[in-house]
Amino acid sequence: MNPIVGQVLVPQYQIGAVVLSYIMAVLGSLAALQCAKHMFTPQGTLDKGMATAAAVALGGIGIWSMHFIGMLAYRTGVPVAYDLIPTAVSLVAAIVISGAALYLTGRGGRFGVPGWVAGSILAGLGVCVMHYLGMYAMNLRASMSWDVERIGLSVAIAVVAAAAALWLAFNLTTLRHRIMAAFVMGVAVCAMHYTGMSAVTLVCTAEAPASAWKIGGRDLDLMVFVTAAAVLLYIYWVVSGRAIRQRGKQTAA
Repeated sequence: MNPIVGQVLVPQYQIGAVVLSYIMAVLGSLAALQCAKHMFTPQGTLDKGMATAAAVALGGIGIWSMHFIGMLAYRTGVPVAYDLIPTAVSLVAAIVISGAALYLTGRGGRFGVPGWVAGSILAGLGVCVMHYLGMYAMNLRASMSWDVERIGLSVAIAVVAAAAALWLAFNLTTLRHRIMAAFVMGVAVCAMHYTGMSAVTLVCTAEAPASAWKIGGRDLDLMVFVTAAAVLLYIYWVVSGRAIRQRGKQTAA
């Protein structure tokens, strides 16, 4: 049955897409942890290539791709598309903010509490901006109203999750610990996202807002997952090559 105008929509989640979103959060987090290990040289100089890879892995894959797949899992009973410009801006914001937060936390090649606190606040607030900008991009036959308390809870979760992620990024030394941490980070990222999603109430309207540039369609969640996975494979290849070269230099020395 199609919803009627004025009806409160009761969203449901497509479980397969929810699982994909968590997998993406874990894989992106693990790649970011691996890249963060190589972000700074022993002399404390920033490695721009590794910094970029870490920002893309954490912001673009672990956070934004998880967020977008999670949005696609959100079934409202009316067709949903996404305005292209705010969607693209949310992706860029996630990458830039994640990169800045990682830099602040590990500046000079050393973990520092002041930089960690600043980076955590920046990343947490930035993730929330990205998330709610992404929700604003939803183009559907419904109006939105918000639960301020749940928004506040999502912000708190985002800041705490960011603090945990940044601490782990610069304080774990073994691959086993980084893998375990990635699963925890995946839970934290998903908790923020789905708490934020629960803050909105949708009321059916007569028509969707006009938009010149929209994206949507079937299997978009799978397309995002495959694209993000390809980017992650490239990042892992770059990190592995960097690690092999470093070991070669150490052996030669």
